[in-house]
Amino acid sequence: MIIHDTLFWFFSIALLACGVLVIACRKPGGQRDVPGGAVCVHGGLFVLLGAYFLAVIQILVYAGTVMVLFLFVIMLLDIKKSQYVHYKVLGIIGGCLVAGAFMWELAIILNRPMQPLVTGSEEFGGTLEHVVKPLFTNYMLPFEVTALLLLVAMVGVVLLSKKEME
Repeated sequence: MIIHDTLFWFFSIALLACGVLVIACRKPGGQRDVPGGAVCVHGGLFVLLGAYFLAVIQILVYAGTVMVLFLFVIMLLDIKKSQYVHYKVLGIIGGCLVAGAFMWELAIILNRPMQPLVTGSEEFGGTLEHVVKPLFTNYMLPFEVTALLLLVAMVGVVLLSKKEME
């Protein structure tokens, strides 16, 4: 049980560190690579839960396709070197306030007594059947709406970044 707890804390702290690095990273390439590491660490948390299929799908789908999508968006934006870092004081203060609020909430949660784990529904287990069946029966409409929103967002980025034709 000790190794399980140690791995959980390792993956959790690494995931939080990746989240901070996404915000703190100055170069767009780093902002593309760090979420890939976060997705892999998140897959490690799924492995600890025993959902091996979800861990593999998490890594393949997000680290593969979404990171490539980020790469194309960054390439389309054509960011100049002078545009890398422009921190504003109000933004830093707001970020610190939000981080403080999250730490306060975390302290409240950690001060509560631990509740025993309750067996959740078997709707999302770790096998292919447990993932695909609810996705294409109960959650088909949200799945398609999400796909449509991603398509519209990608077309919007292409149109916004398109340079005027001369």
